Amino acid sequence: MKLSTKGRYGVAAMYDLALHYGQGAISLKSVAQRQGISEHYLEQLMGTLRKAGYVKSVRGAQGGYALTKEPAQISVGDIIRVMEGPIAPVDCLLADDASRTFCERVDICVTRGVWAKVRDSITAVLDSITLDDLCKEEQGKE
Repeated sequence: MKLSTKGRYGVAAMYDLALHYGQGAISLKSVAQRQGISEHYLEQLMGTLRKAGYVKSVRGAQGGYALTKEPAQISVGDIIRVMEGPIAPVDCLLADDASRTFCERVDICVTRGVWAKVRDSITAVLDSITLDDLCKEEQGKE
């Protein structure tokens, strides 16, 4: 399983907003510069995050984006699922057990349980780390 730039940059942008939480709207230009992300690409990512309800946009000279929740209430897993979709190392885990949409071998597959455990472990780790945790980790380096 490999995350795309959407997921990685989405987390980076949200982390940047979390570092500035409570300071009002943060301009995309400043986030783009600090995180080394194209401002145009960042606009697309923020649109996805806004639709999901994690950020709000503020228009005007002092405009930009801000988190809609406290950093401790947003996990890395939340962001990854919004940006990338469901977390699953193989397609058969995306299928409803009744539909068997992705694989007709679901009932006899020896390895499906392994991939389910991998998915569950990845999900547990991503859901256990909040934006607040990332900010505290960064502050500990200073």
